[in-house]
Amino acid sequence: MTLEQAKTGEKLIIKNIEDPQMRVKAIRFGVTEGTEITCTEKLPYGPVVIRRGHQELAIGRGLARRITVEPA
Repeated sequence: MTLEQAKTGEKLIIKNIEDPQMRVKAIRFGVTEGTEITCTEKLPYGPVVIRRGHQELAIGRGLARRITVEPA
């Protein structure tokens, strides 16, 4: 399943970030393969908001389609 398909409130583990450049950017925010996150909000036609610890990140739908996740 991709991050774009996640439901609000769902706890997830990131399995893969396809794009190498996006993977590097995600690492800067502490989001890597194996990280547990929570999908806190999905804005209609907008970004997917995730939480890791006390940090929230808004991830665009295009990138969210290329991040593979599984239920935690």
